[in-house]
Amino acid sequence: MTAAPSRAEAVAAAVRMLDDGRFEADLRRRVAIPTVSRMAEHAGDLARYLTDEMVPTFRRLGFTTAIWEHPAAPGPFLLAERIEDPALVTVLQYGHGDVVAGLDTLWEPGLAPFVLTERDGRWYGRGTADNKGQHGVNIAALEAVLALRGRLGFNVKYLIEMGEECGSLGLDEVCAAHAADLAADVLVASDGPRLALDRPTLFLGARGGISFELSIEARKDFQHSGNWGGILANPGIELCHAITDLVDCTGRIKVPALTPGTIPDNVRRALQSCRIAPEPGDPPIDAWWGEPGLTPEEKVYAWSSFEVMEFECGNLARPLYAIPPRARARVQLRFPVGVDPDGIVPAVREALAAAGHHRVVVKDPTDAVFLASRLDPDHPWVRRVAASLAATLGAEPAILPNLGGSLPNSIFSDRLGLPTVWIPHSYPGCLQHAPNEHLPIAIAREGLAIMAGLYWDLGERAGG
Repeated sequence: MTAAPSRAEAVAAAVRMLDDGRFEADLRRRVAIPTVSRMAEHAGDLARYLTDEMVPTFRRLGFTTAIWEHPAAPGPFLLAERIEDPALVTVLQYGHGDVVAGLDTLWEPGLAPFVLTERDGRWYGRGTADNKGQHGVNIAALEAVLALRGRLGFNVKYLIEMGEECGSLGLDEVCAAHAADLAADVLVASDGPRLALDRPTLFLGARGGISFELSIEARKDFQHSGNWGGILANPGIELCHAITDLVDCTGRIKVPALTPGTIPDNVRRALQSCRIAPEPGDPPIDAWWGEPGLTPEEKVYAWSSFEVMEFECGNLARPLYAIPPRARARVQLRFPVGVDPDGIVPAVREALAAAGHHRVVVKDPTDAVFLASRLDPDHPWVRRVAASLAATLGAEPAILPNLGGSLPNSIFSDRLGLPTVWIPHSYPGCLQHAPNEHLPIAIAREGLAIMAGLYWDLGERAGG
């Protein structure tokens, strides 16, 4: 009598997909498709990634597929489903196949954005970390479990969008229109970085993100500083002072409505076992920057950060020695649960007016606004997934209440009403939006193991 396959065999089978080259071959094909969603000339590549790459892959694994369109989105959406029994637990998974611009000329010699290259234990190429490599890990682990057991033992719905790098335009509307199709018990997805290179991580949501512009238009033309200096207001100086009435010289936010005010006790407890540890080549932490009294982890994962992203005044490249007529800055607030996103811009306007900065124009956001979301760290699905990862790793994963960056998680948590658990297969130094983006092969190996273990455990508990 043949022994039933085991969890350990499933984990080993998933890792073999890396060792025998199958995972690399799949990733090489996917990286080669230049799915740059912010460049209209790549619209065909966005569709091709789904029709030529994802649809055949999922159908080979016994999934049905559907392509959805939305006029605001730069590319289509794919839903792949494998429903083994409606009575079983259903897991919604998510990934995105689009990438940022290649920046071809800025990569190191011998590297290129749309050619997968192995060097020093890393796979280089656009999308290796964000996000083709990450959803590739999950799909490969599903394949390994299916091949070994012949079934999953749970249902899977896999949603892949092609516009995340454009702010996921259309995703909320598509999810609203297809809420019944996307009904599930939990979202398990992979994007963003883990806490550190060597620390497998769960995160349960994301900080929100909003960007907007501050500007002062003082007059039409530049004016000679010798003739007019001292009697004409300088908008650059005005705008600098306006910004310091929003955030002080140590990065502390001065407008209460832009912060959560307090951090929940269970969020603090979850962060006690997490440490931000810069790797070689990362910048050192400026301990004096940000909200006083908070740990670095609390500042990034449980508090707000206000940043000046760009500042324009005069012409630094070609100085005119003249008083500039205008100044503008693009600023950004990252914020956790507890901040009212609709109140951010009005609070900034009110604070600047109260401080006497009546000439500063605060423009409404033009980029997509990401909402903050966070699953309770004590939720049963968090314990369930964390226990599975610990069984594979032999150690507890880090549990972040939310990612420091922004993702469309609120669409799944609020719009679809799902508990959300993210298992990232990347790390903070992956250069995901820069030249030389890469995925450490060791993280891919570990990701295949932990996802195969998780899928096995979900199938062992048929019916949830």
